[in-house]
Amino acid sequence: MEQEQARSLSGGVNQTGVRVFNERLILSLLQRNGPMPGSVLARGTGLSPQTVSVILRKLETDGLLQRGTSQRGRVGKPSVPMGLNPDGLFSYGLKIGRRSVEVLLMDVCGAVRQQLRLRYPYPTPTVVFDFLRDSMVQIEATLPTALHTRICGIGVATPYQLWTWHAQINAPEKALEDWQSVDFADKISKFSALPVHVVNDATAACRAEHMYGRGKAYRDYAYFFVGAFIGGGVVLNHRVLEGRQGNAGALGSLPARGSDGREAKLLDLASLHLLEQRLRDAGKDPGQLWQPPMDWSGLESEVDPWLDQAADAIARASLTTCAVFDFEAILIDGALPDSTRDALVERARASLSKLDARGLILPRIDPGAIGPNARAIGAASGPVISQYLLDTNSVFNAAL
Repeated sequence: MEQEQARSLSGGVNQTGVRVFNERLILSLLQRNGPMPGSVLARGTGLSPQTVSVILRKLETDGLLQRGTSQRGRVGKPSVPMGLNPDGLFSYGLKIGRRSVEVLLMDVCGAVRQQLRLRYPYPTPTVVFDFLRDSMVQIEATLPTALHTRICGIGVATPYQLWTWHAQINAPEKALEDWQSVDFADKISKFSALPVHVVNDATAACRAEHMYGRGKAYRDYAYFFVGAFIGGGVVLNHRVLEGRQGNAGALGSLPARGSDGREAKLLDLASLHLLEQRLRDAGKDPGQLWQPPMDWSGLESEVDPWLDQAADAIARASLTTCAVFDFEAILIDGALPDSTRDALVERARASLSKLDARGLILPRIDPGAIGPNARAIGAASGPVISQYLLDTNSVFNAAL
């Protein structure tokens, strides 16, 4: 597979009073492309070298940037690349799942510093928020005190309308009702003053892929995340779309048709809860699907037919999305072992090639690069973006 290159960003301005914008622009470029010297940043953003130099010095003083090793060129003084300081900024990510809750602390470079996980038969607000509170105490107890003030917020990734899924996860009918009236910021404010950013869980996974994974290579793509229920995300003009009500890219709800010819939705054909049921029917423990590190060896007789069904359904959904948006690519990731994800991608490619695509330009189908942690990592990215970075649809075409 050819080497993917990150699409470029640009769009600086020199006028007085826009330093915050320019700081965000430079931080965004460094997050996206890695360490660069000031001369490259000036050329790519259109800012003057003096303006870039002032901004870099300020960001370094603030602890957000760090100097790299001096690099000698052919002529002139050696250049010094500047990059994000991994200890300069942190955020929490809370992933609320149908089967488990996870809390992680992520640094600004996307590295997970610590992570805690709790399994349950189904989620309740009391269990989830108590776990978040206790996890934050445990994580901060091992984090150097000087870095506590570097934590900028808490991102929450939650399924859309979680309270409606009791039947599919075998929960009592009233067990999830309390989620309908939950105010996340209010609940969390009882034990933390950090700002809270809430996002749909599949959109969060898409954002993680966009910032830290293969999404950097594409301007426009659709993203499928295979979890207990398959979900998705949409990226247009380098921007992850959240939608008016936070439910953009709800690809799991796309119409589909089962092998029996009955109408269904994509989530009825390509979700992991279906594989759970196959395992139960075969007298096997479905808990093996979720135990980290993921190892699905010995489950091939159930996984293989599920892969065929899921791949065909995702291929058809991919064709549908490309009839609306002319996507360059379809990215597929999930709470799957890498080998299973790659097999799903290969089968989806094969299925797509057999479909009637008249009038359409078929996209490439590639595996995502983040994996099961994508939802929590994407959640943790929310506070960082809202306070320090630019939405990438604002900044294109840097001559880096």
